[in-house]
Amino acid sequence: MQPGLIWGCARSGEGTALIDECEACADASFRWLHLNLADDRTQRWLDRSIKLPEPIHELMLARETHQQVIVEDGVVGLVLQDFEREFDVAQTSQIGALHIVITPDVMLTGRYHPIHSADIMRQRIAAGFDVCDGADALGLAIGTMVDGLSEHVHALSADIQTAEDEFLNERMSPATRDLIAVRRRGARLHRLVAGMRATLVRLERDPDLPPLFAPVAERHVQRLHALDTDVASTQAQLRQLRDELDLQAAQKTNQNLYFLSVISALLLPATLVTGFFGMNTGGLPFAHTEAGTFVAAMAAVASSAATWLLLRRRP
Repeated sequence: MQPGLIWGCARSGEGTALIDECEACADASFRWLHLNLADDRTQRWLDRSIKLPEPIHELMLARETHQQVIVEDGVVGLVLQDFEREFDVAQTSQIGALHIVITPDVMLTGRYHPIHSADIMRQRIAAGFDVCDGADALGLAIGTMVDGLSEHVHALSADIQTAEDEFLNERMSPATRDLIAVRRRGARLHRLVAGMRATLVRLERDPDLPPLFAPVAERHVQRLHALDTDVASTQAQLRQLRDELDLQAAQKTNQNLYFLSVISALLLPATLVTGFFGMNTGGLPFAHTEAGTFVAAMAAVASSAATWLLLRRRP
């Protein structure tokens, strides 16, 4: 394979087909090359084969992962965040970046670490998706990433609903550690979705954006807005569940404190009686009678009973 090329496709009269070399189908109407930016040979190939505006070239090779967009001389450059994947794990919690550059006849995408959505893009092209031009390619790339984020949001919502059902059915309450993990996932998804939406809004409003890409940006801005609303809804559900769990824990604590307070109130008079009869002083009542211990015990019980009746009569 061409150094640095992970996969690629080319559009010809017969449709879109996958290619395994950067220079293959050079006469195609449109090509899409997905590159490994961690390979040093990729940078040399870019310098040698494709002339990009300097800001776009730097954006393509930058190691920064924050989402951004540049449009210059009709060339569009994007950095969008997505979840990384490992060789033995399809999805991880690590966030990576997909670098996108679109010229009139070729779209370049690249990553420093494997991206989950890139594999799905290749599978969709292999399944027959026709990439006619840059708008189709950009729409497939962004659409696949948004679909992946949507799956994460739906999974997050399902986890929260399961926790709510357990709580409402008075079964085992969700573990605090699990809820913290769900909250962390929600915050991560919110940053991803909101950041991608803000980036595409800037792309849509850029006066230098070629008209071909404006409908693509507008369509996915609307999808991301709806998805961001779903994320906010799940976060609100999580906060409400946490509030209810905190209220339940506070009620249990109050019940325990009330029980301990009643026990303390009942034992305090008895303790006072036993302390009084336990003094080693002269003239202690009932000290020299056979029923002294019984009388002291009855006095302790009577004082506790009187305290209980007093507590019951209070409003």
